[in-house]
Amino acid sequence: MFGRRPDGRRLEDIDPIVQFMPFIMKTRNDASNLINDSVDYEPIAAYIRKRSLEGKKVSFMAVIIGAYVRAMSQYPALNRFIMNKQVFARNRIVVSLTVLRNSKDKENLDEALIKMNFSPDMTLDEVDDIITREVKQGTDADEDNSTVNFASKLVHRRILVQGVVWLARFLDRYGLLPQWLYDVSPFHCSMFITNMASIGMPSLYHHLYNFGNTTIFVAMGRIEKQPVFNKDGVSSKPVIPLRIVTDERVCGGASYTQGFMYFKKLLQNPALLETRPERVVTETPYKN
Repeated sequence: MFGRRPDGRRLEDIDPIVQFMPFIMKTRNDASNLINDSVDYEPIAAYIRKRSLEGKKVSFMAVIIGAYVRAMSQYPALNRFIMNKQVFARNRIVVSLTVLRNSKDKENLDEALIKMNFSPDMTLDEVDDIITREVKQGTDADEDNSTVNFASKLVHRRILVQGVVWLARFLDRYGLLPQWLYDVSPFHCSMFITNMASIGMPSLYHHLYNFGNTTIFVAMGRIEKQPVFNKDGVSSKPVIPLRIVTDERVCGGASYTQGFMYFKKLLQNPALLETRPERVVTETPYKN
């Protein structure tokens, strides 16, 4: 309330057009931009092989998220969110991830949502350590998952669901949700990411949720062959398809372009993520 929330601080010294846009496009679905992109598979795969030979296993997901965290450290405008027609700078870099839980029942796949907090100056290895720990806990069917537990308790009292959701939306609008709810809600995050390749599916455009404040949704698909045209004819190369949906209201198109170009540069040069950034650009101090 009054410009401050547990998850962010209202920005006022920014482009007036950016401040005006939430009054034109009132929901995230109104403001969704769809990006169809891909990144070369081989530079990432070669880097992962190199690190494996050095005794450190690094996943594709860690490289993607590590590049995202580093991009946010340099282009913090992409880590904003819209609430109650106001623009907020997020206090943390928060990533929500969909994972498959281990189960003996192979016919009925069980999903879980995990939520991870990152500092903007983290190295790739630090990001990978957090992902490995959280994914291990999230995929273990015997481990407690706070998001799953909360949802399970709620749906067993169906008569309360509509009232609880209405109250949560109202409190969230004014930044009055208790901190523990922000901590378990996967819908309050900088980026939501899902790996469709894990179930053999192509990537898709996933909508942004109007509940919560997710600004970017990334869906990775199974590896595809992309044609390459050169003087010798046509060849092909493997690529990782990315379908990205963004809330265009948080900043201008030039800021999005700069941030995503840097993100792709890092994906093609993951070694840049092994050291801390020379500086961290912030709009509001990040909370540890």
